[in-house]
Amino acid sequence: MTQHEHNITVARRAFDAYLKRDRDTIEALLADDFRFTSPLDNGLSRARYMTHCWPAGQDIEQFEFVHLAAAGDQVFATYEARRSGGDRFRNTEVLTIRHGKLIEVEVYFGWSLPHPAAPGSYVGSDA
Repeated sequence: MTQHEHNITVARRAFDAYLKRDRDTIEALLADDFRFTSPLDNGLSRARYMTHCWPAGQDIEQFEFVHLAAAGDQVFATYEARRSGGDRFRNTEVLTIRHGKLIEVEVYFGWSLPHPAAPGSYVGSDA
């Protein structure tokens, strides 16, 4: 298995841990110096991630990968997810992996599905 394949396997295990509500697996995958950043979170520590983000993702029932690619120590994942209430959304994450551990995750929030704007328009437009 190449390093890129190994890193993709680690990333998939992290996403699967959310689906299975498997806290032991996610904790085993996070490096001690892990950091998490999103539009709402700025460099959260491992401990803060587990108290703030882990519970917030417990209603996710499905990840469907649109793109999943590795380059160097990073895995780039664009996915469409479904929550238990039926809401769907699309995000992109950049996961940095070293020695089989997640050392950093950056999440870029996508849009709700279906998109709230009509095709060819934008939210707030009349067309």
